[in-house]
Amino acid sequence: MRTHIRYLVLLLVVMSFVAGCSSATPVATPTPTRTPIPQATAIPPTPIPTATPTPTTAPTAEAVSVTPFPPDMDPLTGLKVDDPEMLEHLPLAIKISNSPEVRPQAGLNSADLVFEHYAEGGITRLTAVFYSTYPERVGSVRSGRLIDLEIPAMYQGVFAFSGMSGGVKQRFRASDLFPDQVASPDFGIGQPYFYRVPREGLAFEHTLFADLQELRSLAAERGIDQRPDFPSLMAFSESLPSIKESTPVNTLKIDYLAGVCRAHWDYDEELGRWERSTAGEIHRDYLTGEQVTAANVVVIFANHLETDILEDTWGGGHMSIEIQVWGQGPVLIFRDGQMLQGYWRRESREDMLTFWDGEGNPLPLKPGNSWFQLVPLDTASEEYEPGKFRFTP
Repeated sequence: MRTHIRYLVLLLVVMSFVAGCSSATPVATPTPTRTPIPQATAIPPTPIPTATPTPTTAPTAEAVSVTPFPPDMDPLTGLKVDDPEMLEHLPLAIKISNSPEVRPQAGLNSADLVFEHYAEGGITRLTAVFYSTYPERVGSVRSGRLIDLEIPAMYQGVFAFSGMSGGVKQRFRASDLFPDQVASPDFGIGQPYFYRVPREGLAFEHTLFADLQELRSLAAERGIDQRPDFPSLMAFSESLPSIKESTPVNTLKIDYLAGVCRAHWDYDEELGRWERSTAGEIHRDYLTGEQVTAANVVVIFANHLETDILEDTWGGGHMSIEIQVWGQGPVLIFRDGQMLQGYWRRESREDMLTFWDGEGNPLPLKPGNSWFQLVPLDTASEEYEPGKFRFTP
């Protein structure tokens, strides 16, 4: 067994080299109000032995598609859309449960982006961003978390969810998202935007689903349904960039909570896509029965800070986690059967996450949908077999 902690170590060194971060311990930062925009701050890296990052080769201009995008190309996937009218509306971010009893969830394969993150107690939850395609149903819809103060701001979208704890709700009320970019029964938005689909043996809290067409209508009523003007954009390229920091990979696992929330991705060379399993079972989309797949799996290392907000009282209680996706941090991009090393960056609140190599060149995604796997900065990694990597938060 060959351990590869050095990949994460090298990433942290690259961050120190590129960003010149300090070694101070990160602290919680307040949620911005509707007027001020928070100052972007770099997240200090974990102390590591001195090393020299390997220089990368800049991708050619022809290989990387950056701004401006053609009007019929989805800037979240880098793909031309069948109906360009879809891009004249704002994205919708939907909170989706990842509890074992709700799988398979509805609509995951239609999302442009999916964020998987820790909720609390070792379990994960999903926020799916829909822009170019609307499935007939999305869910089951569950309660929001602090990370959802950031995702709708990145993509200028409406955030739809079932409810939230009192402390998180306070943060939302004080944020620049409220009230226009918030849709939830918890804030008086019920049918027809959300509806119940009861199922025998399934708890009531797992039966809520979202109607995206109705949510778009709600945005229009609020006067915010328009094409976003993104200040920063991800880069896309059909071909792999010519950089040295790439490693052949055919399997990656993220052990959020073994037996319950283990994300497992296998690369299918014929499809040119990553196929997902969760907790040892094929992860399917309820609407089609097909396995969940992604063109890109992006492992984002970010500071995770336990707050004083109580999320629940189960098992002695769990505190809400603030995942600090601002400033910059290490990233691993898995595409085309390769692992690319670099860093993510988000300088302003309205910026989406973008990806860069060690010399500051855009690190392009493969055109298509992406799953963002958020993990703590101190996540360990190992190559347990050739081409197979495990990440243990």
